[in-house]
Amino acid sequence: MRGRYPGPSGIYYSFGPGPLTPAIKAILIANSLVFIVTFFQPILKLQFGVTPRHLFESFAVWELVTYMFVHGGPGHLLFNMLTLYLIGVELERMWGTRYFTKFYFACGIGAGLTQVLLGLLPGSIGNQFYYTSTIGASGAIFGILLAYALYFPHRPILMFFLFPVPAKYFVMILGGLALLFAASGGGGGVAHTAHLGGLVTGYLYLKRPRLNLFSEIQYRYLKWRINRTRRKFDVYSGGRRDDFNRRVH
Repeated sequence: MRGRYPGPSGIYYSFGPGPLTPAIKAILIANSLVFIVTFFQPILKLQFGVTPRHLFESFAVWELVTYMFVHGGPGHLLFNMLTLYLIGVELERMWGTRYFTKFYFACGIGAGLTQVLLGLLPGSIGNQFYYTSTIGASGAIFGILLAYALYFPHRPILMFFLFPVPAKYFVMILGGLALLFAASGGGGGVAHTAHLGGLVTGYLYLKRPRLNLFSEIQYRYLKWRINRTRRKFDVYSGGRRDDFNRRVH
């Protein structure tokens, strides 16, 4: 069930993807708690936000994670968490909680690293990133949006909550706007480069080679032991050409 209710004509309508999944629920609670704390202690927003200067001078690597749980205001928090709920629940059900959690944090950290790397650029461009603190879960959520568009490209999403657009075009439009604002230096204090970093990280994460080196070594070693045991006990799958009376079934 998806919280459906009957309309006047007897037709059932629904809102949202249904009950909260474990990772989404934990992320919503964590973001809400951090928002309450930072509301009464605003200085923590600067300490929890990711600032390239802090990473290079104080090695504050934890900021690449903590910044995802800090938001500038109730509207910022509500928009991000509503988007995460509407888009992320179905992905978590499909992937499982463990994979979804890894993907979410990978996209968020990738978005934060984008800000850090841009802080290394020379001149005024690098300075505006080097000394600026970035907060919010938007980078991670952009990665979630990218994944949703790849898995459900024709699923309609309300653009600006006004009119439906297929998911693949929705993400293309958001990515194009983020690139445009990032290149023009506009955006009213919004970290559009972090959004792009989340998109790129999500794409690379999903498209990366699936080969696990450790698992491959384990497989090769197990196969060698099985073949060695077979030779030791003179067991031949399908029999030997020189002995038609010896068969293993």
